[in-house]
Amino acid sequence: MKLVDSHCHLDRLDLTPYDDQFKNFVEATVKEGLEHMLCVSIDLESWPAMQSLIAPFDNISTSVGVHPNEQEGEDPTIEKLVELATTNKKVVAIGETGLDYFRSEGGLNWQKERFRRHIQAAIIVDKPLIIHTREARDDTLRILKEEGAEKVGGVLHCFTEDWEMAQEALEMNFYISFSGIVTFNSAKQIQEVAKKVPDDRFLIETDSPYLAPVPFRGKPNYPIYVGKVAEFIAELRGTTFEEVVSKSNENFYRLFRA
Repeated sequence: MKLVDSHCHLDRLDLTPYDDQFKNFVEATVKEGLEHMLCVSIDLESWPAMQSLIAPFDNISTSVGVHPNEQEGEDPTIEKLVELATTNKKVVAIGETGLDYFRSEGGLNWQKERFRRHIQAAIIVDKPLIIHTREARDDTLRILKEEGAEKVGGVLHCFTEDWEMAQEALEMNFYISFSGIVTFNSAKQIQEVAKKVPDDRFLIETDSPYLAPVPFRGKPNYPIYVGKVAEFIAELRGTTFEEVVSKSNENFYRLFRA
């Protein structure tokens, strides 16, 4: 069964097990059953190097965007996002973008304005959004609605909220993605959401190199571990591993047109 990792940061992986060669990593990952990876952008400074890294590999797509916690680097304009999204054929999404009130302090209007620019760019280029939201539930939903984000939809990645928020996102044409966090004993609320999301609206991801699933929790995360997320969700939903992988793959290709 071929797997898809819908959200990872390949330029940040520890390649020591692969003789520090990205090509070795990709070849090994394919042999282990991974069909496709979406390498997600978090800033513009590292974007050119990330694109050069993944360029030779047809099984890797990418996005363009600036993470809400990134304060030191370039703050993107709508024009810049549109330019990068339309001049690189590998770009299938805008993000990750959103709001994070957990790590950032003080006046956060800059986060909200940046989020709005990403949504506006996504609508211009007709590509889905990859949303990061943490302790910013009401503002995230409000801005998505105000900016008409349902026109392009997208995904709430690494979902950590409750079913009520998931329902509101689903109503706005968004998918819900589950990372290794869903396997943690403490993640009862997320597990309840994973049971309820419709078959045609969920994704699985690793967010590697972060948030490794059980039994690798606390260790470096790799895209192939997305299989552990699939196994856990299959158990939660009372279905098979194959069914979860099949449905999540279908959803991935439908959403990102990758």
